[in-house]
Amino acid sequence: MREALEKIEQAAKEQLEMVSEAKALEELRVKFLGKKGELTAILKQMGKLSPEERPVIGQLANKVRSDIEQAIAQRLESINNAEKEKRLKEETLDVTLPGKKIKIGKPHPLNKVLNEVEEVFIGMGFDIVEGPEVETDHYCFEALNMPKHHPARDTQDTFYINENVVLRTQTSSVQIRTMENTKPPIRIISPGRVYRSDTVDATHSPLFHQIEGLVIDKGITMSDLKGTLELLMKRLYGEECKIRLRPHHFPYTEPSAEVDIMCFNCGGKGCSMCKQEGYVELLGAGMVHPKVLRDCGIDPEIYSGFAFGIGLERITMGRFNINDMRLLYENDLRFLGQF
Repeated sequence: MREALEKIEQAAKEQLEMVSEAKALEELRVKFLGKKGELTAILKQMGKLSPEERPVIGQLANKVRSDIEQAIAQRLESINNAEKEKRLKEETLDVTLPGKKIKIGKPHPLNKVLNEVEEVFIGMGFDIVEGPEVETDHYCFEALNMPKHHPARDTQDTFYINENVVLRTQTSSVQIRTMENTKPPIRIISPGRVYRSDTVDATHSPLFHQIEGLVIDKGITMSDLKGTLELLMKRLYGEECKIRLRPHHFPYTEPSAEVDIMCFNCGGKGCSMCKQEGYVELLGAGMVHPKVLRDCGIDPEIYSGFAFGIGLERITMGRFNINDMRLLYENDLRFLGQF
């Protein structure tokens, strides 16, 4: 039995030298020291020994177990150190290598101009108000003084979800909601997406963005409207920018006006871009119709106000000299990277 124990110890140490993984090391431990291991099998034969031999063999068996456990522990430490050194070599960073350039995004041209517009109006004490893009007939047309027979309600111009629900054609619906729920004075702009049944081309899209403005207070006049729009355009296009107002008709404003901006290309002298007029049509505006005020619970004998609606795409195209609206929607980084 003494020889068997010595052979087990020698075999264990020889096999441990060839092990290079922790998993294989555990398998060896079970093989020699486990409940069904070789050392245990030898110890089960202790009952066959004489009383004099048992303590001697028992002491030797304990020494063999201790030596094998110590050898396993030393080999495990060696394996762990080798794996750690290997990881350190693999994860070594060469700090002299050039870094990888991280591309940082920029605001989309539409968002860039919208942020500028919002900053201008916030500076004048306006609030920014949003509303639903899926609207009822009442808020999109009826409350804006456009009765059932009005041409804007034709299915060729408007996306109808059902008879009384539409995709909003303008953010004027937000103005109505605000007047119904807020007492004057009111100063808001309402930017957002709008939808019209237009064919896609260089200047039209079935989805585009509007910024509508509304001011309701005592003593508001057309001069307040003109001054507000002049300030906005000068901030966007420079102090040399000029606007003009032409008489027009909108159902929800009276009097109404089309607002033109001096042509960027010719400076007002006349060219092919402005059709020799010197000015380019930009937006619609006017004084809020008394019927619209009255229907929203505001007394037109006490309060007056102005409203305007401007296309975000249109002022963005003018701001950056873009000649095709479709470029704003195509997500071409070669185009967007210029801004």
